Amino acid sequence: MAAGEVSGYLGPVAALVAAAAAIGYLTARARVVPIVGFLVAGVLLGPSQLGVIENSEMVRAAAEIGVILLLFTIGIEFSLERLARVWTWIAVAGGLQLLLATGAGLALTLALGGTWRDGVFTGFLISLSSTAIVLKLLGDRRETATTRGRLAVAVLIAQDLAVVGMVLIVPLLGSGAEGGTGLGSLVRAILTAVAVVAAVLVVARRVMPPALDVVARICSPEVFLLTIVAVCLGTAYLTALAGVSVSLGAFLAGLVVSESGASTHVLSEVLPLQIIFSAVFFVSVGMLLDLGFVLDNVLLVLAAAAVVLVVKALTTAAAATAVRIPVRTAAATGLLLAQIGEFSFVLLTVGTAAGLAPLGRGQDAAQVVVATTVLLMLATPVLAAAAARVDRPGTGTPRDAVPAGGASPAGPDGGGEHAVADHDSLRDHVVIIGWGPTALDIAETLQHRGVPVLMTTLNPDGAAEAEAAGVRVVRGDPTKVAVLRAAGVPAARLVVVAEDEPEQALRVVRAVRAVTTAPILVRPLGEVDVTEFAAAGADHVVDPRHVSGHALLQSVLAELGHAETAPDRRRTVVDTARVIRYPWPDAGEDCGHAEASRPVVPRAPGCVACLRAGTDWVHLRICLSCGHVGCCDSSRHRHARVHAHTDGHPLVVSAEPGESWGYCFVDDVTVPAPAQAAPRLR
Repeated sequence: MAAGEVSGYLGPVAALVAAAAAIGYLTARARVVPIVGFLVAGVLLGPSQLGVIENSEMVRAAAEIGVILLLFTIGIEFSLERLARVWTWIAVAGGLQLLLATGAGLALTLALGGTWRDGVFTGFLISLSSTAIVLKLLGDRRETATTRGRLAVAVLIAQDLAVVGMVLIVPLLGSGAEGGTGLGSLVRAILTAVAVVAAVLVVARRVMPPALDVVARICSPEVFLLTIVAVCLGTAYLTALAGVSVSLGAFLAGLVVSESGASTHVLSEVLPLQIIFSAVFFVSVGMLLDLGFVLDNVLLVLAAAAVVLVVKALTTAAAATAVRIPVRTAAATGLLLAQIGEFSFVLLTVGTAAGLAPLGRGQDAAQVVVATTVLLMLATPVLAAAAARVDRPGTGTPRDAVPAGGASPAGPDGGGEHAVADHDSLRDHVVIIGWGPTALDIAETLQHRGVPVLMTTLNPDGAAEAEAAGVRVVRGDPTKVAVLRAAGVPAARLVVVAEDEPEQALRVVRAVRAVTTAPILVRPLGEVDVTEFAAAGADHVVDPRHVSGHALLQSVLAELGHAETAPDRRRTVVDTARVIRYPWPDAGEDCGHAEASRPVVPRAPGCVACLRAGTDWVHLRICLSCGHVGCCDSSRHRHARVHAHTDGHPLVVSAEPGESWGYCFVDDVTVPAPAQAAPRLR
């Protein structure tokens, strides 16, 4: 592009993303689900209002990718095992809901004087619910594992399967085609869809797990991300060629990946893409709404929305009771699925092109359907909250809900909390991030002492070795929130970062500190900047250049209260991994060396010079500039003072139990310790 030339798409895209972010922020601050903000952004920016963004092919393509990625992540979390457990619900409850809702649409159309063809078309439109919105809300509200959440997913899967037949039937209704040709096409389409699903499930069991392990072994985030996106989009494309809905194809792709041990890793990598494109999808839906039409026909639109809400809630609840779901839960599921789905827009386009009209009322009826759909989508968060209250027999958490401290299966995250592994029950455990002989030794030692342990690693071979030793493992990038939550880091008692590369260890410490207040112990190899690690949130830094290789295990045991007794009980022993933070208070003219105090780790368990010489000491002092440990002025050689004068490090802190003060050798000033600044002894 020539300098200064601006592409035509850049302005609308920038406006779309900026508006979605701004309105999403405002709705989040107002404690409203961000989906509502994205829909409102679309309404404001759409061609019928401000006209900043035309409903162009580019926006529609990005929105479709958003649906694909959203359904892909849902499939990862659902797994074939969970799908098999709700197969009866898919066939019975899902099938019955489709029949009842279609029948209700037919009855309404006939009552208003329309034809049966328009009536079946209308029934198809209102029978579908929004897979994208419902599943996103279930994840945000941590309700995917509830009875109504699993039932809702089962009904939505049935609806997505039914779209295959509906897309074929609607043109036949419009053209009036009869006989074997139409029926034969429908049968062929259904058999093709069944064959595609079967083929995908075979691949999920046999091919995908070892293939993803091969890619994961090279430890390249770029290659791994490209591979999983290729699996997602490729599966969706192939299923679309076979006549199956793109939505179902993406869900099946997620099921394929869910059978691999790398599912948590996959989810953490694809989640940022899913968030962006899903937001575009919800904005694109909002763009369809014409506020002018709604204001001119407000009573008609509100009446239509109320009728659809009642019909969907009642038909879904009736279908749920057919599979012996309690009435309370059935009613809640009905409220949750009471909106019209995004794939109804596809059917509406196909039907109107074939000469059909919702309720047999002409072009205005199509506008009513669009307005009703967007309004009910906007109301879905409120309906989901109402469903949770209906499904709650008394006070407390919803039926079968995930515990508050656990991870939720389908959240968005930036704001959401995805978790594939079933580690919700873990609390007060130790999370070891990284893999290697030292990490495995710590894990086995802690388990022998009855301490629950979970390890995270990107390496599939390391994961296999840890699992063979009886250690639970979550595979994935530990800098991703989704992986840390899957490992139960927010509820952990201690987090051990055993990454070798200092830069990677620093990134992991920052990510861990963002989700937990538990102590963090880090052991990088190579050059260690204690100040950086302390600022990132590390409580212990084991520097292998200055301490023995066994120090990491000793520090872990000390933090957990399993430390061994010092050989000489008369001596103070300093914890050589504990970070000493001692912000020097402003002492005015009495001391001008505050800049010499920075986070350090003690360089030895006792006075360095006395240990080398084999002599004894009275008290210990720790240098606040480098972590040198020396003996006090009451000791024979006064090594702390010698070090201060020799190295120009004037500030020390007492390392004695019960003492919490610092001292400046140059200015002869003693200052009290700031909060939580005293060294940790053992």
